[in-house]
Amino acid sequence: MVKLKAFDKFENTTDALNAASHLVDSKLPKGLRKFLKAQCQGETLAIADSKLGKAISDKLEINCVNNAAVAELMRGLRSQLSELISGLAGQDMAPMSLGLSHSLSRYKLKFSPDKVDTMIVQAIGLLDDLDKELNTYAMRVREWYGWHFPELAKIVADNVQYAKSVKLMGSRTNAADLDFSGILQEEVEAEMKEAAVISMGTEVSDHDMLNIKSLCDQVIALSEYRGQLFDYLRSRMNAIAPNLTIMVGELVGARLIAHAGSLINLAKHPASTVQILGAEKALFRALKTKHETPKYGLIYHASLIGQAAPKFKGKISRVLAAKSALSIRMDALGEGSEASIGIESRAKVEARLRQLEGRALGKTVSTPGSKGKPSIQAYDKDRKSGTPGLVSSAKIYNTAADVTMDIVPTEEADSTPAKKKKKSKEAVEEAPEPVVEAAEATPAAKKKKKSKDAAEATPEPAAEATEATPPTKKKKKSKDAATPTPQATVAVAVAVTPELTKSGKKKRKAEAEAVAEAAVEAAVEAVNGTSEKKKKKKKSKEETA
Repeated sequence: MVKLKAFDKFENTTDALNAASHLVDSKLPKGLRKFLKAQCQGETLAIADSKLGKAISDKLEINCVNNAAVAELMRGLRSQLSELISGLAGQDMAPMSLGLSHSLSRYKLKFSPDKVDTMIVQAIGLLDDLDKELNTYAMRVREWYGWHFPELAKIVADNVQYAKSVKLMGSRTNAADLDFSGILQEEVEAEMKEAAVISMGTEVSDHDMLNIKSLCDQVIALSEYRGQLFDYLRSRMNAIAPNLTIMVGELVGARLIAHAGSLINLAKHPASTVQILGAEKALFRALKTKHETPKYGLIYHASLIGQAAPKFKGKISRVLAAKSALSIRMDALGEGSEASIGIESRAKVEARLRQLEGRALGKTVSTPGSKGKPSIQAYDKDRKSGTPGLVSSAKIYNTAADVTMDIVPTEEADSTPAKKKKKSKEAVEEAPEPVVEAAEATPAAKKKKKSKDAAEATPEPAAEATEATPPTKKKKKSKDAATPTPQATVAVAVAVTPELTKSGKKKRKAEAEAVAEAAVEAAVEAVNGTSEKKKKKKKSKEETA
């Protein structure tokens, strides 16, 4: 059905890669343009890519066709390519296509020495080893020199400053004549010199002191190399994974890359895996024992999670892992080297953190790399327009909701029914004699001045009680108030006791107690008398009936 009209081969792999990369992007390479001008002028061209056909028709004015029949024709040409082109065997096609595909993959991923993440994996591993060795050496210096100057361990807390001080001082007897201003602060230096005079350490020979100083040199050298290695790691992380560095920091980002093996492998992980990366042992133990799974792994050491409250660490780690996964993919597969995605994502995570903590939500500042995107205004139901922070009104104590109880005085008898008034009158008419006796039972004349106050406080007969009332009270009182009932008598007797007990003397207390007891007995007798009379009246009524 078809036959070969023209064929042009590439001279080397570079030309083939250039042409393939242009065709993938639906662009017209120079070699194909020259070939079409020479072979296809005035012809109708069958094209598999419609975008490429439009570019050819616009630039070369060649009519192009793209439909289902063309797609079927292209499939047949690929399968019969070795028969259409003479001298091209099937065994030669496989290595050529494989080499071209590898070259094209490297070109699409922008493979370059600056993107090699193996250096980060090695650097973070060496940094962790240095930290362990430095800690071991520093503790050995403290323990070794502590036999000679044990007080120095508590005075100087930093390991590097301790090693430098030991190297400069040597024996503790030299501390008073040396200047430590380049190593320690003035207060710490003064305290160290005072402790060196009264130290309880043992003497050390010069040979032992040389070995201690050589160990101090090792500690100082390791600490300096660790600082240089950290600077190198920071620069590599900013070059290879700038977005991830902004999200979680240099150390945490480098540990995530090292744990996954490479930046590409880390980009393949979903956000849920990034969140618990480094806590696999706890995860499988929780799944086996059917307990709660861990909420975070290596990402726990990020600064954003450290700022969150303990109850919000799980939520913030989930949000941070989701945004970090996007940043990792941007770093691994993106073309640009800017950290715009990381800056925007970190701002969103910080806004989420403030929202959880209930703080005022400010507007997110638009960064230069945001490409003109509008700033994000987070929603807050407690925030009013034009006012910063939470402006909900403070709660005020509602006095109207209080329940108050009105205390009815004993003298208020107007609210009682008419029948009860009559019964109370009968009880009062029979009860005045005990009240008078109780009043007469109090001592009439006392030599001391305080006896007058006590005499005034004792209950008097009903007639005198009405005259002794203060003028501020209302003059019009009911008859029931003028003639004290048994309940009023008890109230008067009880009210007398606190005034009498305030004197603080035993005699007055005894007299007050006697008055109160007499009044109570009189009231009880009056009540009993009225109850007996009631019974007699009831019996007489029954007999008459």
